[in-house]
Amino acid sequence: MADLKAQIIEQLNLQEVAPDSIGNDQPLFTKEGLGLDSIDALELIVLLQQHYNIRIANPDEGPKIFHSVRTMATYITENQTIKA
Repeated sequence: MADLKAQIIEQLNLQEVAPDSIGNDQPLFTKEGLGLDSIDALELIVLLQQHYNIRIANPDEGPKIFHSVRTMATYITENQTIKA
C-alpha cells in the first residue's frame, strides 16, 4: 500500500503529506482524514486509469472505492487488468 500512497500524493500534489502519515484505513474525504474534495476524486479516477488500467463502470461505487487507501487497494486487486 506504500506505493499506492505515494501515487496518491503525487497525483494530488500533496507535497506536505508523507506516505507513512496516511493510515491504511484513514478516511480520505473527511476533515479527520486527508480532507479531499470532488476534484481530488476525479484525480483518483485518473490515477486508477493511468496506473492500473481500471475504469469505474458505476460512479455510485466511488464513495465505497475511495473511502480509504485500503478500500482503493482492495478494488485495484479485484479489478486490475494487465496493461497492453
